Amino acid sequence: MFGRIGIFTYGVLCYAIFFATFLYAIGFIGGFGVPVSIDGAPAVPLVQALLIDTLLLGAFAVQHSVMARPAFKRWWTRIVPPAAERSTYVLFSSLLLIALFAHWEPIGGVIWSVQDPLAQGLLYGVFALGWLTVLVATFLINHFDLFGLRQVWLHLTGKPYTHLKFGTPWLYRHVRHPLYVGWFLAFWATPQMTAAHLLFAIMTTAYILIAIRFEERDLLEVHPEYATYRRRVPMLIPRLARRGN
Repeated sequence: MFGRIGIFTYGVLCYAIFFATFLYAIGFIGGFGVPVSIDGAPAVPLVQALLIDTLLLGAFAVQHSVMARPAFKRWWTRIVPPAAERSTYVLFSSLLLIALFAHWEPIGGVIWSVQDPLAQGLLYGVFALGWLTVLVATFLINHFDLFGLRQVWLHLTGKPYTHLKFGTPWLYRHVRHPLYVGWFLAFWATPQMTAAHLLFAIMTTAYILIAIRFEERDLLEVHPEYATYRRRVPMLIPRLARRGN
């Protein structure tokens, strides 16, 4: 249906949409630089706002999890070109995030508010560290494969796709999921935690903890050596000191 140039162009476009969405998400959660953020004055009744926000988060969670499963991928690649499968996954995830940004309903109410300038600066620093950790973690495991660019480039150049070898670079030697650690820092580190922000943080945290189980099951099937790695390296919280030999 698409030629090699068409699939490559599609992959680059999907990545561009993702990257713009990623940048917007920083402002949306941090409450700066965007027209509408996660916080704000409520515009609809509480129950309606809770229902809308929960459905938006649930839709993203279902898409993000189901489309990542190997069984779905085998079925899905009968419809979309295999080289474009990852880019399509990235596109759908980005579109659902855009829908969340557009239709999010603030709830009102402040859970905590930090007024001390030093403490505020520290929390903003942790917030920034979280986003930086997310970005660095993607490059450690091959950023371009994760977001579909490697797949469409290999297809463009007529080379077969090869799965990445299992490795544990830098952050992955200390925790198995530094990418998710970054998300936790970005979602929870805020000087002012509103009810809407708390709902977002709780639901995304719950989703990530559930998703890890499915992700690790898939990794064990593809990389048997992951079993040893899982026994040796903690999931999310690094050990402060190594055990003695």
